[in-house]
Amino acid sequence: MNYRKLKNNEIEQLKHQMCSSNDWSNVLVCEKFEVTNILNTHFSGEVKIGSQDETIELFGGIKRPSGIYNSTLHNCTIGKNCYINYVKNHISNYTIGDNVIINNVQLIANEGDNTFGNAQNIAVLDESGGREIMMYDHLSAQLAYIMTLYRYRPVLISKLESMIVDYSHQKKSAMGFIGNNCKIINTGEIKNCHIGDNVLIEGARLMENGSVVSNKFAPVEIGNDVILKKFIIQSGSSIKEGVIIDKCYVGQGCELGKNYSAENSVFFSNCQGFHGEACSIFAGPYTVTHHKSTLLIAGMYSFLNAGSGSNQSNHMYKLGPIHQGIVERGSKTTSDSYLLWPAKIGPFTLIMGRHYKNSDTSDMPFSYLIENKDKSWLAPAVNLKSVGTIRDAMKWPKRDKRTDPDLLDCINYNLLSPYTIQKMMNAIEILQNLRKVSGESSNEYVYNNASISSSSLKRGIELYNIGIDKFLGNSVITRLNGYDLQSSEDLIKALKPDNETGVGVWVDIAGLLSPKSEIDKILDEVEDGTIGNLQEVENRFKTLHTSYYDIEWSWSAQLLEKRLNKTINNITPEDIILLVERWRDSVVGLDNMLYNDAKKEFQLSAMTGFGVDGDAQTRKEDFEMVRGSFETNSFVQEIKSHIERKSNLGDRVIKQIEKCIKPK
Repeated sequence: MNYRKLKNNEIEQLKHQMCSSNDWSNVLVCEKFEVTNILNTHFSGEVKIGSQDETIELFGGIKRPSGIYNSTLHNCTIGKNCYINYVKNHISNYTIGDNVIINNVQLIANEGDNTFGNAQNIAVLDESGGREIMMYDHLSAQLAYIMTLYRYRPVLISKLESMIVDYSHQKKSAMGFIGNNCKIINTGEIKNCHIGDNVLIEGARLMENGSVVSNKFAPVEIGNDVILKKFIIQSGSSIKEGVIIDKCYVGQGCELGKNYSAENSVFFSNCQGFHGEACSIFAGPYTVTHHKSTLLIAGMYSFLNAGSGSNQSNHMYKLGPIHQGIVERGSKTTSDSYLLWPAKIGPFTLIMGRHYKNSDTSDMPFSYLIENKDKSWLAPAVNLKSVGTIRDAMKWPKRDKRTDPDLLDCINYNLLSPYTIQKMMNAIEILQNLRKVSGESSNEYVYNNASISSSSLKRGIELYNIGIDKFLGNSVITRLNGYDLQSSEDLIKALKPDNETGVGVWVDIAGLLSPKSEIDKILDEVEDGTIGNLQEVENRFKTLHTSYYDIEWSWSAQLLEKRLNKTINNITPEDIILLVERWRDSVVGLDNMLYNDAKKEFQLSAMTGFGVDGDAQTRKEDFEMVRGSFETNSFVQEIKSHIERKSNLGDRVIKQIEKCIKPK
């Protein structure tokens, strides 16, 4: 925009409109400057003003001419068609975009050079330090995970932190920033902040030293009585209703509200926090806590649902709050649950009761960890047949609130994957060894401070084998899809992996499921300088994420050989037919378990409290009006449909493979 100095008649008109300036020559305006739209305003330092010749609309349909009213501006650039009114203190050292509304605010100011939250350290997991994440305004869950848990690679951490420091220098400015189409209304103080486009700030008390990364595709909302210090808020997030955060990173599509408080914590995509408190936590994607008296502290979580009153302890009053815990993806804590750190809980575990011993159930996925008389009992694999587990897996993709075209976090929603299946295989081996060591007649087995009953051990092995059969069948059927199979040679050719990428141990990097070897390659290249900036690191994670199904088969092929005790070159069509039959049986078997589990939600005991003033028939009718009937329930119908679809698919695949069998 081209600016010019004020004309003498314009200066006189401004004075007549109760405006003043320390030096009118430092007030620069655009060619189409509308002098009548500047009232009762004081200017100091250099101030640039764009054209203010349109009408803006406030909440409730009130219309006002754009312009600057009842305010003090110092060293500011104001874009086109803004409405700035009743700034009680001043706006200083700020660049303000086009079509911005600032109405009834206390203070907007920047002092000195600031990086707006970039390169701010956040002490996650260990309150006393040692696992700090250095945040920046495009931080992904994957990079944060590496910075948190890979501290044993000091060269790597040093290189990553240097990259972030370099990035923060690019962001450093003596001018604060407010982007286009922002609305800042009835707000207290905004100090040293960089605010992106399309942000709504209404009723916030304090925002200090931070960034709001927002755009027209995924605007950010910051609401009443919010206090934010040393923060970065990502696109599409909502922070309102008295939230207080200090030294926090909030990822894309998150919701924090209802007086939630957090310090030294990170929240990645689609997290929700209401009523409770977070201290030094790593909240991976879909970490959810909705209840009062719920404290998440010094832990790492993802896809978590924390029940009311959930709590953890991270110190034993000796060397301070140095202990940490990891609750792997997909777990749930029931009301009033408690975990003593250090502990590590396996994926998709239901945690019920209070656990005072340091358990490690990381190789026992899909389990129940239940307290009985101050003792921790583990029921391996039973969550595989829980309708709640499947419902969660179905709802997460549907609840992705990210609308930004640039998705920062890599999220794999798969319930069964090389990551969870390798744990099932480990679990089977562990359970078999426990039975061998303690004897078949033992009533109780102890594993990492958790007790397992004899019946639970036996049932766990059965369920894990069903889960493995289901995954392997899915992988084989997906692999064979699209191949024209006419012979055993065609079958073997189709089953051979395209490369070896994917073999070995898999890891869950805060939502990204990947072979550990591929993660190590990325980190090695950071250390040796092959990867030299943050964008390259993040892009490598994204490339790995998008290639998941290509590399999954390499791991599955290895599992296929192990389960059949044959190399792929020796696999016959009959072997694959038997495998598909086991897959069909496992899918139908698990679906029937889910069907029976769902049925419990419609038993008479579930109808207690319905039809309060009537008889049993009234209770049933009232229940069905509110909850529907069992047979018409959408989830139940999906289970029945799934059984039919998979049974038919199994039949089709078997017929396809039968063509490869040579007649005798």
